[in-house]
Amino acid sequence: MKWLLVFAAAFLTGCATNAPKKDLSAFQAAAPRSILVVPSVNKSLDVDAPNYLLSTLTLPLAEKGYYVFPVHTTKTILEQEGFYEGEQVHAQPPETLARMFGADSILYVRINRWDAQYAFITTTVTVDFDYRIVNKDGAELWKANQKLVYQPQNNNNAVSPMAALIAAAINAAATRAAPNYMPLTKQANAQVFVWGPNAIPNGPYKTEK
Repeated sequence: MKWLLVFAAAFLTGCATNAPKKDLSAFQAAAPRSILVVPSVNKSLDVDAPNYLLSTLTLPLAEKGYYVFPVHTTKTILEQEGFYEGEQVHAQPPETLARMFGADSILYVRINRWDAQYAFITTTVTVDFDYRIVNKDGAELWKANQKLVYQPQNNNNAVSPMAALIAAAINAAATRAAPNYMPLTKQANAQVFVWGPNAIPNGPYKTEK
């Protein structure tokens, strides 16, 4: 997790405000041992966002001590059942999905934002996710929202103002051309699942380091 702490200190220019502590008693009472991660609902304009997000969800959940069904195998099985879009999957009764895989709980994620906005000498990259875990009987156990923003910082104190301006414009254009959403996404997942104020409780397979 050291890389996440470094990233948080040096990479982010904004994040979600501190949320009040939530009641996790329903989650603790259900005590799920496994989590089924289903394809996300994508409200952004980037058609690749759901696949990128999906690839980042297993690690933090496994680190918390849960068995996570292989996400790409899950996606393939759902497609074989005719569910190709996240909206279709989320519309299915949780009981049906849980029974299909033998899962104790299901993680649903909605992508609200996954974009890069360019404004002359700066490009702001934003991710915004809604997370929800429900029990195999459909009862909601936990939910969270995380929004993170990255804006390149230009440290050009030793150069002329004109050179600094040109460097900032080049940096912003490069970020706009190829925005890197993965660090932000991994940071968001770690915040809500692992070390945020409302992180999910440790699972049965949690090993202390």
